[in-house]
Amino acid sequence: MTALLDATDSQMAMLADLVAGLQAAEETISGMQAVRDGILAMASQLAIDIAQGAEHPDYGDMATRAVAAEIGAAQRVSDRTIEQRMAAASRLVTDLPAVWAAQGAGRITAAHARVIVEAGAHLDDPVDRAAYAAAVLVVAEVESPNRLRRDARRIAEEYQSRSLTERHRDAREQRRVWVTDLDDGMSALGVHGPSTLIHGMYDRLSQMAHRIRDERARTANAQPQEQQQDGDAGDSTDERTVDQLRTDLLSDLVLTGAPTGHDSADALLGAIQARVEVTVPVLTLMGGGTDRDDSTPAELDGRCPIDVATARRLAGAATGWDRVLTHPISGAMLAVDRYRPSDHLRRHLRARDQRCRFPTCGLAARMCDIDHNHPASEGGSTCDDNLAHFCRRHHMMKHHSPWRVAQAAGGVLEWRSPTGSIYIDRPPRQNTVRFEPAARFEPAARFEPAAPNPVPF
Repeated sequence: MTALLDATDSQMAMLADLVAGLQAAEETISGMQAVRDGILAMASQLAIDIAQGAEHPDYGDMATRAVAAEIGAAQRVSDRTIEQRMAAASRLVTDLPAVWAAQGAGRITAAHARVIVEAGAHLDDPVDRAAYAAAVLVVAEVESPNRLRRDARRIAEEYQSRSLTERHRDAREQRRVWVTDLDDGMSALGVHGPSTLIHGMYDRLSQMAHRIRDERARTANAQPQEQQQDGDAGDSTDERTVDQLRTDLLSDLVLTGAPTGHDSADALLGAIQARVEVTVPVLTLMGGGTDRDDSTPAELDGRCPIDVATARRLAGAATGWDRVLTHPISGAMLAVDRYRPSDHLRRHLRARDQRCRFPTCGLAARMCDIDHNHPASEGGSTCDDNLAHFCRRHHMMKHHSPWRVAQAAGGVLEWRSPTGSIYIDRPPRQNTVRFEPAARFEPAARFEPAAPNPVPF
């Protein structure tokens, strides 16, 4: 039966109204996003104006960080994310005002605007940018963002004053690797690099995966029928897909391979091993290890949970552990020691903080600086009540911007923003088992004797 063929006239009219309503809502959302971009661009310009007025030698970098931190703390968003949004909004509003106006009018969406800005990022001449915007908007108003991307690149190429070779040389400077944490103890590793290398890496992994799969099939077919029926077929029991094989091969190459193209004469890089920090409750380690395990999950680098079986394997292979002692009821950290001694204070702070202690920042503590909140030069003591982890970005901002921090008992930090707003950052909750106290009778209401009122004479 053909879909919607039996719909009544009233049902089709309702569908038409829904489509029109969604279209109107989308136009409103696009307009509001354009308003947000305008405000973010103004915030970026304000930071630059402040820096220029004071003749800052960093050309507004620290002022922009401080402004982004103010906005991010208020919105509970990482200031790095806000700074990226400010930069993107400035490019849209300042460099391509016609595109911003089209988004504000609801003729294109924010996704269209991002595609247009990215494709025209290397157009330096204002006249060329205006011509590019006029040409690409004709396509953007009738095509989806996905289809627009290819056309936008082609249109932008017509107005490029620099060759693709020159632009590629600059783009190579932006190559990077990043991690995105996902659900169920999984994460994604992203690589941004030259197309020839990325596609070459993928092709080599694919060839390896297919070679393993073909060899597996050949071995299985070569086994006698009796062994195949008995399940003794050697590598034929490997049922990994090509995608799974590609992932396993990449993991093996990165974790165990020696980077000969970049190694020193003494092959020092080949001796470096991967390092992660796992927090796992001792009762979880003592569990049965079955596939269906209800133990408290372990935690990787204070960022994401990992499965108990993996945590137990890592714990069994570790040469030394940091032991974090926690309160059995509240779960608060009490102390840290180690079976193999090392710097006690650093261990304590790393276990307490787990990450950068600026609000919204999640960079792991092992990648951060340990800094005095009350400067040592002014008599600040070197103890856990005056030290905390800050990533280099927020460490610098703490010293070179109006942001100020004070530390209270228990590692609680009170940040005061340039506008006077207060943001409290508490140490992350420890990944531990907590024992709830037995339920006890509580009266419905508690009466306290009132203080006697003085009687006037």
